[in-house]
Amino acid sequence: MARRRERRVEPRQDRRRQRVGDSTPEDKLSDSGSSDRKLIIIFVVFFIVIPAVSVLVYSIKYGSSEKRPEPVVIERGLIKSDISFNEILHTHSKVEENPTRHYDYPVLAYITPWNSRGYEMAKRFNSKFTHLSPVWYDLKSQGGSLILEGRHNADKEWLLELRVEGEALVLPRVVLEAFPQELLKKKEQWDKAIDLIVTECKEMEYDGIVLESWSRWAAYGILHDPEMRNLALKFVKELGHALHSARSTWNPKQQLQLVYVIGPPYSENLQQHDIRPEELQSLSAAVDGFSLMTYDFSPHNDPGPNAPLSWIRSTLKLLLGPPGPKAARLAPKIFLGINFFGNDFVLTAGGSGGGAIIGRDYLSLLEKHKPIFQWERNSGEHLFFYSDDKDYRHAVFYPTLMSISLRLEEARSWGTGISIWEIGQGLDHFFDLL
Repeated sequence: MARRRERRVEPRQDRRRQRVGDSTPEDKLSDSGSSDRKLIIIFVVFFIVIPAVSVLVYSIKYGSSEKRPEPVVIERGLIKSDISFNEILHTHSKVEENPTRHYDYPVLAYITPWNSRGYEMAKRFNSKFTHLSPVWYDLKSQGGSLILEGRHNADKEWLLELRVEGEALVLPRVVLEAFPQELLKKKEQWDKAIDLIVTECKEMEYDGIVLESWSRWAAYGILHDPEMRNLALKFVKELGHALHSARSTWNPKQQLQLVYVIGPPYSENLQQHDIRPEELQSLSAAVDGFSLMTYDFSPHNDPGPNAPLSWIRSTLKLLLGPPGPKAARLAPKIFLGINFFGNDFVLTAGGSGGGAIIGRDYLSLLEKHKPIFQWERNSGEHLFFYSDDKDYRHAVFYPTLMSISLRLEEARSWGTGISIWEIGQGLDHFFDLL
């Protein structure tokens, strides 16, 4: 706005200079005085009156709202690189008495039926989430048709409690296991798949679904075929439009939503099976969010961090492109993946290679081995080492308040939401950050 004002003022000053040769001294003084008064008026209006009015309007509109307090874990000084096992054991269960949201962008939380703790966390910290996705459904080929399996997983009592206690949308995950050559090329199966999903949402009173299909299509090898790839994108769009044409039972003003799961690129250049930035843009009108799986960076046979911060940053740059209008429009639809699980790697030759580790097992390791934590600055993650009963050497990477906080700040800097896999696997005080 300041630059526009300067451009408007300069021509008037030039015109005054052109007339000065014909003016009397009195005219010049008069013009000078008048100009000074105008400048004073402009200054008062723009720098005093308008800001004062803005403050008044803001006070009237938001004056009754209290300033959102900082997370308790910040007040306690727990977000730091220098941590100890004893500190975690004594603080992990101490959380806010009245949980409130601290992260301003959307928060999608996954819940798995094989980990009942996730259901408890969803109820306990309901106010922290905007979307909840129980991992319940698979769409499969059966003979020449399709079936949607998973309703037996749905816990109606839990769903009702969520509705009563909070406002988070419930979008169960549906994994598309059906044979893509049949699903995408046969109109009857195409329509059947969409109908099964929309009907299930209506009958079970969901707010939409989270769809995972891209990784399955990549495994079938169809994304290398331009025709099949275009059909795959078209299917996602049609499903999104079909869901948008229906309404939520709990909120008739809310159309059913589609969140689409996408995998991250694992190299600096996009591979053929990776989803491309232009494809995300083409899907954005039909898709309400993209759940980006930025975790599982290090496989079990190659010990390392779960999700290096530099990799997360480069992934966002690859998918969103350079800063600008397009990136700004798409970023709010990205749910940046944050892991609440870790990995316990076996370093000794002859070991099993290790595997995933969740909160309760992590705490047991801290109690038993009393390890010394190390902060890996390059990845932005903590790790520790220990030796098991067979004298096998292990390396454990598991999220901490510091590592999660850094990832939330990265997401916030891009203006993205977050998705958590999965909330039953983390420590209680993780939720204070959300």
